[in-house]
Amino acid sequence: MNRLITLITLFFLILASSCVNEDEPAAEALQPGDKCPEFSVKMNDGSIVASSDLIGERSIIVFFNTSCNDCRRELPQLQVVYDHIMTENLPIRLICISRAEKAESIETFWKENNLTLPYSAQQDKTVYNLFASSVIPRIFILSPDLTITRSWDDNPIPSAQDILEGLNCL
Repeated sequence: MNRLITLITLFFLILASSCVNEDEPAAEALQPGDKCPEFSVKMNDGSIVASSDLIGERSIIVFFNTSCNDCRRELPQLQVVYDHIMTENLPIRLICISRAEKAESIETFWKENNLTLPYSAQQDKTVYNLFASSVIPRIFILSPDLTITRSWDDNPIPSAQDILEGLNCL
């Protein structure tokens, strides 16, 4: 019986650690009204996107890791948002940035789930830590002057409609 309890406890600890950064104490994430920090990432198409490139347009920045169950549920919702942006030709940029995940595992997940979202594979948490220190997925909507206007984490996970409403697209 003790072994069963130990195994169940271990299972839940592993599950919880996939979405929470335990390397650092939890700190507050950036909130609406905060400015987007300076960053630069290489995207899956080889282009470089810096925060300064986002000035003048609304943007969505998403942090994820495909081993996180909440992220696995959220990414298809973001695909719906991205498809809407592309279909309606909206001047909104969506950028998915991994939290400590290599490109190979992201590519596999993208193919298995028919995702076309633009992403940046980050092998560490450097960019993520500019925005938060724990919990994924994290979604930030930025105004044209790089002010965060809306944000979500995993409680609750936003639907595509929630995000589109946050963008004032519905």
